Amino acid sequence: MKSSDDGPAGTLSIGALAARFGLATHVLRHWEAMGLLHPGRDAGGRRRYGADDLTRVATILMLKDAGLGLSTIRSLSATIDRGTRHAILRPAAEELRSRIAAAQASLELIEGGLNCAYEDVSQCPNYRRLITERAGPDVGPESR
Repeated sequence: MKSSDDGPAGTLSIGALAARFGLATHVLRHWEAMGLLHPGRDAGGRRRYGADDLTRVATILMLKDAGLGLSTIRSLSATIDRGTRHAILRPAAEELRSRIAAAQASLELIEGGLNCAYEDVSQCPNYRRLITERAGPDVGPESR
């Protein structure tokens, strides 16, 4: 980090914080406008980010990776009530479970193709079973 990025009491400039997480500075400004970040300001009015801000940025990124949108993250960060937190997270958890199940089914199909000894993967019994499970008995390769 350049010495010009070091601020009072170990704070970071917007550029230094953005670089630390591989973000563009406009992303941090947007998150601030949404109420997700509340950086301090130096005497010149420039944003200064401390250790709590680093934790917030890491948390936002992890929640985004989990599939939560910024408005949901804002709602979540604005509450300390357990019931409200559960009401916010429950639908997100269900959506994530659904995405995991879909990804698992896709992986099973791909691995089936990798393990298939047939020239034509559609002739593999495992492939046929997976297609029938997904689409129903009247849609798989055996209905052709």
